[in-house]
Amino acid sequence: MKYLFISALLVFSISTFAQIGVGTSTPNAASVLDVTSTTKGFLPPRMLASQRDAITSPVAGLIIYCTNCGASGGEPEYYNGTSWVNMIGGTTAAVPLAIGDSYQGGKIAYILQPGDPGYIAGQMHGLIAAASDQSNGPGIQWYNGSYIITNATATALGTGDANTNTVVAVQGAGSYAAKLCYDLILNGYSDWYLPSKDELNKLYLNRIAIGGFVAAYYWSSSEVDINVGWLQNFNGGSQLNYNKVNLLFVRAVRTF
Repeated sequence: MKYLFISALLVFSISTFAQIGVGTSTPNAASVLDVTSTTKGFLPPRMLASQRDAITSPVAGLIIYCTNCGASGGEPEYYNGTSWVNMIGGTTAAVPLAIGDSYQGGKIAYILQPGDPGYIAGQMHGLIAAASDQSNGPGIQWYNGSYIITNATATALGTGDANTNTVVAVQGAGSYAAKLCYDLILNGYSDWYLPSKDELNKLYLNRIAIGGFVAAYYWSSSEVDINVGWLQNFNGGSQLNYNKVNLLFVRAVRTF
């Protein structure tokens, strides 16, 4: 057996049977790795639940420390071959998300509440806003250069994606608000859309936590008629009808 002394604190012992001792020159014969200390602990990789879930093909027995899981806001976990569990075999749970948290390519803009369209008891869903505007001053127009009825008139929560798809399908190519969001690929996500009137209002109400907005008008995807669309004034909060030719700011959203 050969011994390699790294420092006064660490002693590695490597045998022909691949036994490794840390802090001991005589690793236990039944172990591959024997760590001995009375003053220090073992520190596994630390990561968020989202980073843990991004591990490709984890193997059974893999150990990490999830920094935003469990009732106390952090817990050691291992992969049991099927799912991540805590050290007593219980189901892992990330600390609930909050408005303004960075998540899935942007910032949490709104979390669905009981009574909201799409709300499911016991599950967390809502809106994610891009962290910054997609259209800086002077902005971008609602239409593609021609006044066309798109019938993207829905205003409620959960309708912005369908509005955006409808506007793009009817108006086609061009440089306009819905197309800007429809074409957006940001932080690995490509399902962004222009928020509906009510979705845009949620962004306004939580604008401070989300960040990056200017005190100006922002387009929604909700159409009023052939000439006019809905906007949100981020300097006061009013929602107004405005001619589609006007250049306004745009903030894309996606759902989670």
